[in-house]
Amino acid sequence: MFKFKNYDFKRYNISLLIVVTVLISIGVFLIKQVKPDDYKKQILGLIGGLAIAGIVSLIDYHFICKLYIVLYLINLVLLVLVKLIGVEYYNAQRWLDLKFFDLQPSELTKIILIIFFAKLFTMFEHRINNAIFLLIAIILMAIPTFLILTQTDLSTSIVLMMVFVMLVFAAGLHWKIILPIIAVGIPSIIGLFWYVQQDYQVLLSDNQQQRILSILNQEAYPGTMYQQDNSIQAIGSGQLIGKLFADGESSIRGYKHVPIAESDFIFSVAGEEFGFIGSLFILLLFAFIIYKCLSTARIASDRMGTLIAIGLSSMFAFQVFVNIGVVTSLLPNTGIPLPFLSQGLSSLISSMAAIGLILNIRLQPKKSKR
Repeated sequence: MFKFKNYDFKRYNISLLIVVTVLISIGVFLIKQVKPDDYKKQILGLIGGLAIAGIVSLIDYHFICKLYIVLYLINLVLLVLVKLIGVEYYNAQRWLDLKFFDLQPSELTKIILIIFFAKLFTMFEHRINNAIFLLIAIILMAIPTFLILTQTDLSTSIVLMMVFVMLVFAAGLHWKIILPIIAVGIPSIIGLFWYVQQDYQVLLSDNQQQRILSILNQEAYPGTMYQQDNSIQAIGSGQLIGKLFADGESSIRGYKHVPIAESDFIFSVAGEEFGFIGSLFILLLFAFIIYKCLSTARIASDRMGTLIAIGLSSMFAFQVFVNIGVVTSLLPNTGIPLPFLSQGLSSLISSMAAIGLILNIRLQPKKSKR
């Protein structure tokens, strides 16, 4: 479990922890601006998250991966419990009431599935291009993804599917398989996008369908676009340096009219308070985290470490892309937190656990060839 003799502590990436701490601290400030009474819980999340990242960074990721089946089954149990006894907020049933805080299992699902498939694809490396093996892997992925989709959590389902695609590709899927999939997949996606716009479609709820239609025809769905329209206005009003640093700026804030601004739309608060320069700084911090994950994949001691790091970098990249795409009205409103910034202990804990895994992989360098 703890293999300190195999760790090179000179490689412990303090800079990654510092950047993550800066991002969470920015998030705490932004949450305080929106909900002055809620930011203290996020401070506790920062302290607890750093502790979790530190503990996970010292646990050998090989030991964690040995529990891949147990973790997968626990994850399924939690997702089923959400369907049976989960609590509902904002017309979505995604949480379990643990008394001291509400747990969102779908946030843990992302980490667990990355560990699960990294182990699976490492064990069956020689069968990655086998049609039956790929079908089994797709089914194993589809089960938790479907359970999350039924929580009306479309965005997390999309992130999971994209991460799975990246893991399969990184595991060594042959181009002879990839090219036909692309040839069939692109027209299928276009056809699916057309289908979900039709009145007779059955894949999406009415609310989810309206969010897609509203992006295509915003004037026809003013109520659906209310949140995103106000978000864009709030970001635009921040201009270059933001209202926080503008002398004599009015205390009126546009994000006060953005529902759930402390969570899924936290970037609209950042845009208004910090302006273009501050928003760009935040994006650079995310870019640094993703770069560190990718560089960890390159220097990992084995294939399993490489796949975990690639999966985590993909997870962070897609979440940031989808969240900011929604906030800036480039994508339909799906509801996904911005890692480290958004309010929510489940998201923060899972993200910090991911950072802990990256730190541990970096602690175990490749063995030099003799």
